[in-house]
Amino acid sequence: MSLQRRRQTTSAWLVLCVVVLAVATGFGASSQAELAAGKFYEIVGGKVDARTYNGFRRYHGSCNHCHGPDGMGSTFASALVDRLPDLEVFRRNVRDGVRSGPSVMKGFADDPNVAPYIDDIYAYLQARADGALGRGRPERLQP
Repeated sequence: MSLQRRRQTTSAWLVLCVVVLAVATGFGASSQAELAAGKFYEIVGGKVDARTYNGFRRYHGSCNHCHGPDGMGSTFASALVDRLPDLEVFRRNVRDGVRSGPSVMKGFADDPNVAPYIDDIYAYLQARADGALGRGRPERLQP
């Protein structure tokens, strides 16, 4: 095989690998940059991705009774948007519960409406804590 032919073949393989990598990672450069920066949400034109929207729904179905609407806190439990822990601590707290003096939050490890969606809830709360998402029901990006 000639040197020129080998270079063309190598270039073609390189292009194919880049395309496969782009497809596997979901194309979105901004999404990848946000995930690399530790952001688990995506907001475009004021609309949120499916994960963040689902997090809003799950939060308001199970968490807002104690932590208040939109994560703002209540007289019963602390605001989550003021001091959101890192993801691993958040997962552990939601799964296992938290006891701090007389305050107790039960764990949700066995709750099918919460446990599978902890990361979605975190994405919603992170967007709220970062100030990237306002109060109220967000609009969802269309897939």
